[in-house]
Amino acid sequence: MAPTDETGQTAQNAPPHGPTPPPGPPPAEGSAAHGARMPRWLPRAMVLALALIAAFQLGTWAFHQIIGLLINVLIAFFLALAVEPAVSRLAARGMRRGFATFLVFFGLLIVVAGFFTLLGSMLAGQIIKMIEGFPDYLDSVINWINTTFHTELRRVDIQEGLLHSDWLRKYAQNSAAGVLDVSTQVLGGLFQLLTIALFSFYFAADGPRLRRALCSVLPPAKQAEVLRAWEIAVDKTGGYLYSRGLMALISGVAHYVLLEALGIPYAPVLAVWVGVVSQFIPTIGTYLAGALPMLIAFTVSPLYALWVLIFVVVYQQFENYVLQPKLTSKTVDIHPAVAFGSVIAGTALLGAIGALIAIPAVATLQAFLGAYVKRYDVTDDPRVHGHRERGEGPGPLARVRQLWTRARSRTSGSRDRSG
Repeated sequence: MAPTDETGQTAQNAPPHGPTPPPGPPPAEGSAAHGARMPRWLPRAMVLALALIAAFQLGTWAFHQIIGLLINVLIAFFLALAVEPAVSRLAARGMRRGFATFLVFFGLLIVVAGFFTLLGSMLAGQIIKMIEGFPDYLDSVINWINTTFHTELRRVDIQEGLLHSDWLRKYAQNSAAGVLDVSTQVLGGLFQLLTIALFSFYFAADGPRLRRALCSVLPPAKQAEVLRAWEIAVDKTGGYLYSRGLMALISGVAHYVLLEALGIPYAPVLAVWVGVVSQFIPTIGTYLAGALPMLIAFTVSPLYALWVLIFVVVYQQFENYVLQPKLTSKTVDIHPAVAFGSVIAGTALLGAIGALIAIPAVATLQAFLGAYVKRYDVTDDPRVHGHRERGEGPGPLARVRQLWTRARSRTSGSRDRSG
């Protein structure tokens, strides 16, 4: 019996090897995107990165806001290190440390106030003298103009023109508007000085307590290193400022003798100016110190200004090569090139304040690191002292002889070939 179409089609669709396996479970919804789903750690990493960026931005903003306070604290710390020896000596004699610190700072205040008082009196005297002599100077200028250019100018006309000029009116308005800015800057400077004085007073008065608080969070081995670094910083900073003060005194006395001998007005004030500015303003202090006495001496006589210039140059050489090495050899023993480089670096970082504290900071770092650098005895070799050994190379005379011999041999050879 022939098979029907349905049975034939069923036989053709049947698998050759047994029955068909049962179908699997239907795929769930979204199973195609299951492998591409976001990892669980990625949101946390993104939140952590954003938090770190926000913390960095906040820290940068806060640092820029308090950078002025940090600089004031740094200046106060070095000032406290400078007065530490004097305070310790007074405290060792039985005086309370706070009262000893007050006495030292009161003495410094008297010295600074006296310096600015003398300088202010000199400037006020010079300004009054210039104002009193201005009419005579103006008359001489008018006479020279009338004689040279055949004009008929009068001082009264010039004064009236100046009083009714728009330039003078605008200048007066701008000056009146700038008085508030100047007052604000003066008050800001006084507040900054008060902040430095208070911090330095607390650092000096509570120095032992500050050291104990710092050492209490360190192991014993680290405590010894911190205390040693502290003592080196005190010695170097105090020695630097005291040696500078002694050199300022010597320089002031020497220049006072010269100015008094020449009859230059305001000789005591100019001597104090030269001593302080030349010693406590690095690099350019010498030129600033010598410019003012030369200017005042020039008003007396140009020859006196020349004498002042010669004396300033000669005394500077004496100070650099004789006086300064003897006074600073035991306090701040650093190479002049290192000192110059440290002043430039300090100026680039912190301005004038950085230039002032750069040398004691570098001297402290050099003295502290010197204990951890192993050194060896140098062999007695002439090359160490910059001398070459004999036989290492021909000397200058031998080289000249060799060149002369070669030149003669070339000359004789050319003659033989031409003959």
